[in-house]
Amino acid sequence: MSNSIIDDRFYFSSETISLIKNYSGATFVIKYGGSAMKDESIQSNIIQDISLLSSLGINIILVHGGGYIIDHWLKKLNITPVFQDGIRITDYSTVEVVEMVLSAKVNKSLVSQFNKRNILSVGLSGKDANLITASPISDMSENYTGKVDNVNPFLLSTLLSNGFLPVVSSVACDVEGKTYNLNADTVASSIAASLSVDKYILITDTPGVLKDLKDSNSLMKNLTITQVNQLKNDGTISGGMIPKLDSCVYSLLNNVKEAHIIDGRLRHSLLHQTLTYAGRGSKIVK
Repeated sequence: MSNSIIDDRFYFSSETISLIKNYSGATFVIKYGGSAMKDESIQSNIIQDISLLSSLGINIILVHGGGYIIDHWLKKLNITPVFQDGIRITDYSTVEVVEMVLSAKVNKSLVSQFNKRNILSVGLSGKDANLITASPISDMSENYTGKVDNVNPFLLSTLLSNGFLPVVSSVACDVEGKTYNLNADTVASSIAASLSVDKYILITDTPGVLKDLKDSNSLMKNLTITQVNQLKNDGTISGGMIPKLDSCVYSLLNNVKEAHIIDGRLRHSLLHQTLTYAGRGSKIVK
């Protein structure tokens, strides 16, 4: 079968057509964040590729971050961002900014981009219909960084079954109604686990898991949970990559079939990772 072309970097080969048939009706949870959100042309390409997967009959749930936009607004308000082990520490003033940025500015911008491509999407946060119940991550009274206690997937299943693409921001509240900022990787993996999806995919600003952070050619394309734990123990991975890989491991231990980390800055990296066997990022399996 001859190849058909999207542009000069991705082809619909016979291999791709076979994978499309395999994934028709499957569900992918995609987490989108990092500096891959900064450049408008990169963001447009990612939205285009997600829209294509959706139009091919794959159910997509998009969970997004927006840390660099949060930091921009915090600095404008003279609030200093604080992180510990790659996770944002959130006081009351910060959580108000986080909710404003993620649930309003970023979320609705993404929704509008899908809708103009005729992919009907719905913007949500963890607060909607008790999608996510959260609790504080620590005993500090002024820390509004939260953790996921429970995911109720009914709303997401209802939207998917009616042809909508849910776009979820990583903000939720506890049983008393207090608002918490949640790590978007953790939210995405928890949602993926709650639905036992076929793929959990992190679109970020790194090539994937690298043996040597200074060498992009040291990409490890295929990993198991055992190998991930070894890389954590020997210090090969650190900082912000730790919660990413922890979220992958969590999803795999909770009936998700595959987890992937890809570089959103590479044109069509999502399509290469899902619709070819070679891929362009790291795939983690149980």
